[in-house]
Amino acid sequence: MVTLSEGEFLVKLARKTIEEYFVTHKIPKPPKDAPKNLFEEAGVFVTLETFPEKHLRGCIGYPEPIKPLVEAAMDSAINAAFQDPRFPALEKEELNRIVVEVNILTPPELIRVSNPKEYPKQIEVGKHGLIVEHGFYRGLLLPIVAVEYKWSCVEFLTETCHKAGLTSDMWLDPHTKIYRFESQVFAEESPKGKIREIDLKELIARK
Repeated sequence: MVTLSEGEFLVKLARKTIEEYFVTHKIPKPPKDAPKNLFEEAGVFVTLETFPEKHLRGCIGYPEPIKPLVEAAMDSAINAAFQDPRFPALEKEELNRIVVEVNILTPPELIRVSNPKEYPKQIEVGKHGLIVEHGFYRGLLLPIVAVEYKWSCVEFLTETCHKAGLTSDMWLDPHTKIYRFESQVFAEESPKGKIREIDLKELIARK
């Protein structure tokens, strides 16, 4: 996991990468002054939200640790801004009306149960994110999503099935694989503003 200063570095880098892309239309190389820890491979998602409404504006990332974290974060920032199929490409004038959030993921862990009905007992809202996989269908929801929507564990499972393009009860199918993971969340409080680590437990308590 990363420190607050490393998380701040990633959030600022994600924004800077988007800003530079408007000029060069290329993903820049990872900065040489990036903390050494950020060159370790890790999964990451970059989320863009409108400010102050907090409406989703883009969210894409790498579920698996297949790239150095700093490189994966830069790729994800560009993809969230310009390649999320749910939204039009970000316009330059929007930069001052969005906040940047970076989720750093632990490697997905396959949840093993003898009966699919046991899955809810293996999931903790505020701690775990989920990946549902069935054949060629795959969907992921970050831990913070379940907190923001106040979902129960069952609701979290059904919504992740929906994200995968499956029916809501497909998590009960014995051929469906369920993975859980954890994440550290760092986000701007306002566009280009202070960056803080979001405590999901504290967020639950406030809600």
